[in-house]
Amino acid sequence: MAVRLDEIVARLGGQLVGDGGIRVTGLATLESAGPEQISFLSNPKYRSQLATTRAAAVIVDASVAVECPAAAIVTPQPYLYFARLSQWIGAQPRPVAGVHATAAVEGDVPASASIGANACIAKDARIGRNVVIEANCSIGPEAEIGDDSWLHANVSVYAGCRIGKRTIVHSGAVIGSDGFGFARESDGSWIKIEQTGRVLVGDDVEIGANTTIDRGALGDTVIEDGVKLDNQIQVAHNVRIGAHSAMAGCVGVAGSATIGRRCTVGGGAIILGHLQIADDVHVSAGTLVAKSIPEAGSYTGTVPFMEHAAWLKNFARLRHLDAMADRIRALETRLAALEEGKKS
Repeated sequence: MAVRLDEIVARLGGQLVGDGGIRVTGLATLESAGPEQISFLSNPKYRSQLATTRAAAVIVDASVAVECPAAAIVTPQPYLYFARLSQWIGAQPRPVAGVHATAAVEGDVPASASIGANACIAKDARIGRNVVIEANCSIGPEAEIGDDSWLHANVSVYAGCRIGKRTIVHSGAVIGSDGFGFARESDGSWIKIEQTGRVLVGDDVEIGANTTIDRGALGDTVIEDGVKLDNQIQVAHNVRIGAHSAMAGCVGVAGSATIGRRCTVGGGAIILGHLQIADDVHVSAGTLVAKSIPEAGSYTGTVPFMEHAAWLKNFARLRHLDAMADRIRALETRLAALEEGKKS
C-alpha cells in the first residue's frame, strides 16, 4: 500500500519536516531503503548511515533531525513510532474468511473466521470472530480462541485451554501439553500425575514458534495480557507470567514460578521452580535465577546471580584473579620471611 507522509502524521502523530505529499510503500533499514520506503534511526550505532540513506523519509528524534537528508518524521521515540507504523503498512493480510474443504470442524465457527487446510476443531471448542486458524492446527474440546486472534500453521491448543483476543501464536507452538509431573515408586519407577489444570492466555499476547506452555497440574498456568514470548521457550505447569512481560528465545521457566508485571528475561535464562519474581525485574541473557527476587531491578549472572551492578563490579575483579593470586602469594612469602626474621 502507498501512504502519504502527511497521512502517517495525521494518524500516528509526530512532526513532519519536508514534503507531506511524499508516498511510501514499505519499510526498510537505513542501509537498504529505497526511494519509496521509510526507515528509522533509534540506535546511535547506525547514525553514520543517515547521511547516505536513500529512504524517502526517516523517523528520527529531534537531536538528529537536522542531519536527515530526506523528509523526516520527528518523534521522541522513533523505534516505537516505527513499530506502530509497521502494524499499519506492513501488516500481513488476513486470509479470506471461510472453512477449507479439508478442515475437520465438529462445531460451529463464525462466518468471519478463516479455517485452513487440514485444521481440526473439536466438539464444543469456541472460536471467536475474525479468528484465523491456519493449516494443520488442532483445537481441542472446550478450548477457546478469542476474537481477532491468529494461529499460524501447526499450532496445537489442548482441551479446555483459553486464548484471549488479538493474540498471535506462531507455528509449532503447543498450548496445554501435560506438565512434567511424576511421583517416584520405591523401586525407582515413575507414576504419572494427571495434569488437570488449563492454560489461560490473555489478550494481546504473542507466542513464538515452537514455544510450549504446559497446563497446570491442579490449578491453571496463566499468561496475562500483553505478554510477549519468543521462539522455543518452555513454560512449565502452574507458572504465572504477569502482564506485559517479555521473554527472549530459549528461556526456561520451571513449575509454579510466578513472574511479575513488565519483567524482561534475556535469551537462554533459566528461572527455577516455585520462585517469586517482583514486578519490573530485568533478567539478563543466560542468567540462572535460583532464588526469588523481591525487588525491581536488573539481575545478571549464573552461580550465583546477583544485582546487575554488583555483578559487573565483581566480574571486573574476576578478570584480574590470576594476578591477584600471584600478589597474594608474594605477600605471603614476604610475611613468612619477616616472621622468620623476628624469631631469629
